[in-house]
Amino acid sequence: MTEATDEPWRTVFGHPDPYPEQADGIEAARAVADDGGYLALEGACGTGKTMLALTAGIDLVRDPDSDYERVLVLTSVKQQLRQFEADLRTINDDLPDDWRPVSGMTLVGKADVCPYARENRGGIDTTNVYERCEGLRERTRDLVGDADGGETTAGALAEQARRAQTGLADTGEDGASYLETAGEPTPYLPEMPEHGGSATREGVEYCPFYAQYLDDLPEDGDAAEAVPFDFTGRGLIDAEELVRLSAGHGTCPHSMMGAILPQVEVVVGNYYHAFDPTTVGGFTGALVDDSTFVVCDEAHMLEPRVRDLVSDGVADASLRDAENELTRVLQPVQFEDSGRRVEGTTDADLVRGELADAEVSLDEVKLLVEFVRDLREELDSRVEGFLDAERRGWRENPTDLDDEEIPLRDPEEPGVDEITEWARDAGYGEQVWARAEQVGAVAARILDEAEEEDRQRAVPGVGRTLNAWYRCDHETYFRELELLRTWDETEPPDSWRRAYNARLALHNCVPADAIGERLADFGGGVLMSATLAPLDVFREVTGLNYLESEGRPVEERTYGLGFPEGNRASLAVDAPKFTFSNRGPPGETNETRRAHADAAAEVAATTPGNVLVGMPSYGEAEWMAGELEANGRIDKEVLIDESSDDTATEALKADFFDGDAKVLVTSIRGTLTEGVDYEGDRLAAAVVCGVPIINTSSPRTRAVKTAYDREFGDGFETALTVPAVRKARQAIGRVIRGSDEVGVRCLVDARYARESWNAVREYLPEYEREEFSPVSPDMLRFGLERFWDDHR
Repeated sequence: MTEATDEPWRTVFGHPDPYPEQADGIEAARAVADDGGYLALEGACGTGKTMLALTAGIDLVRDPDSDYERVLVLTSVKQQLRQFEADLRTINDDLPDDWRPVSGMTLVGKADVCPYARENRGGIDTTNVYERCEGLRERTRDLVGDADGGETTAGALAEQARRAQTGLADTGEDGASYLETAGEPTPYLPEMPEHGGSATREGVEYCPFYAQYLDDLPEDGDAAEAVPFDFTGRGLIDAEELVRLSAGHGTCPHSMMGAILPQVEVVVGNYYHAFDPTTVGGFTGALVDDSTFVVCDEAHMLEPRVRDLVSDGVADASLRDAENELTRVLQPVQFEDSGRRVEGTTDADLVRGELADAEVSLDEVKLLVEFVRDLREELDSRVEGFLDAERRGWRENPTDLDDEEIPLRDPEEPGVDEITEWARDAGYGEQVWARAEQVGAVAARILDEAEEEDRQRAVPGVGRTLNAWYRCDHETYFRELELLRTWDETEPPDSWRRAYNARLALHNCVPADAIGERLADFGGGVLMSATLAPLDVFREVTGLNYLESEGRPVEERTYGLGFPEGNRASLAVDAPKFTFSNRGPPGETNETRRAHADAAAEVAATTPGNVLVGMPSYGEAEWMAGELEANGRIDKEVLIDESSDDTATEALKADFFDGDAKVLVTSIRGTLTEGVDYEGDRLAAAVVCGVPIINTSSPRTRAVKTAYDREFGDGFETALTVPAVRKARQAIGRVIRGSDEVGVRCLVDARYARESWNAVREYLPEYEREEFSPVSPDMLRFGLERFWDDHR
């Protein structure tokens, strides 16, 4: 074995010996990152990608000759986030005694760390934490004031809240108790404190945790100096420990997160911490520079996740609220001009002063409110017209409606959208679009200063979206109206708003530029997944080719399963293609449906353990579950997954893992086929029926395909087929997770088994093509029985 002195990263590596693939990957990642580049790494489940990436990054951060200061881990799957936390703890546990621990922190949302929201006290819960937090912070800052002096000091506010607890306890009043969270008592009462109240005057609510943070903040503004505990010697600080350490001192955990994140060596977060413009602009911007080694885990999801983050939209309800907010800004000036004064309205001088400071005219506010009002009427007319034409009788049966898309241009012919054309014809030109964001921002600022109620203002988001709608091109962006099913009995019975939420949507069809430009901001890193193949397509759609054209090197590595091949049976069943034209609707009986039901039943019946069956949609999953349960085809309990919340999904997983062997049927596009740990005996076989290509008739999908046609040459391949095959490979990858595990992986569809005009076998990496032996449906049972006979 090579000595650690020759390969310093071995000191950081958290296990006695790396797999050969891990050693190669660590060396490759270090080398390419030293040159400012990226490693695109496909490694089968169980390759040890998490430890590989952390080791390479931490070794660079600890290298005195390197310019890297931190590792930023991005993952879209909670299970993987926990794996990075676990591996970082393993690294720290195995470091030499004379090494300081690798410092790290996990980024979470305010709802996870706000002491009041966590305990549902102080008028804060998970539904209003962002609005209440911003309002309380602003009032706390207002009480403290600026250089001219405020009513009090931050230290006095924090001390006042502490004395309230002591005073209450001293009086012996019932209910004298500390707010407790994360198993730690805080210095404050469970209810929100007020400052300056009297018998005739209401006090001003403030946040004592934030006041303590402001008091600890030094004059030079160095937030790290306000942290009241040593975070450099603690290793990983997860959300629970952050809350315990911060709240116990009486300071704001979320502010502590912001203060610590630029200082630690490893930050674990989500894609939006690097790719969402709002989050980066307001919170994580300090991480986005060339001193950061970035790890994009589950990188096969990078393209769709970032597409969502760099797209935009505005709901009908937000337009309504923005209209109301703009009207409230205008009213005091209008009342004053007419010689009236209405109690409770914003002060006219405040409005004029703020508008003047922002260089926004009153006429611009009037123009925007008129535009938003007319836009909402136009949206109303278009939705009603669409439903009357396409869903006749919708008023009589509103509960039977489905989600809908109303395209605002031909999805396959880029051009100006109908809303932009309507605005032009209505006399709304460049000024209203271009100035909407600035006008919306100052309107919100006026209302925040004049109104005490904590609430999220709609008008800034509306202004930002309107500005983006005007700025973004009509080739890579697609504009449409989205109708999302809901039910609101406060709306009139004959209104579509009773059955739908409507949204003006601006979709970024080709996010490669946004991804590539953001990756260029970092020093280098690793993009990794169990399913990146074909790597040439991955490089195109994630902007890596753009980086390489800019002189940033890109290396590739592909590692197959290193576990004993004899422990797994990998079968590509040459059953009829499970396309809609072949199978028809779920209620239909035909050769295609019979072949797929038979294949799934044979795997379930012969496998001595849990079986996962993945279908192209939840509707098809429901059909398959019914087929498996019919006529006693198998003697295992059949569980069916439905589109549901995390609580229901976790309960279903627990049921699947508990007790006797079962069959779980789900959608391959759901949450149970990616990032879920089926290690050990939790899963003995996985079956995938069909190629899970998304609905190609959707206007949005057609627009993405068209944009990819122009950008990459074959839109159907790059935008639809390749992501579908990756989904299928993710599902079958759940089976074998370790060297002692035994199981069956079964792809059922002729497109996996043999070459044809629409085959997908070529999109499997070479090592999987070699393993997935084509087998005819009539020979499937024989192959399965022989395999399990050898492993019982």
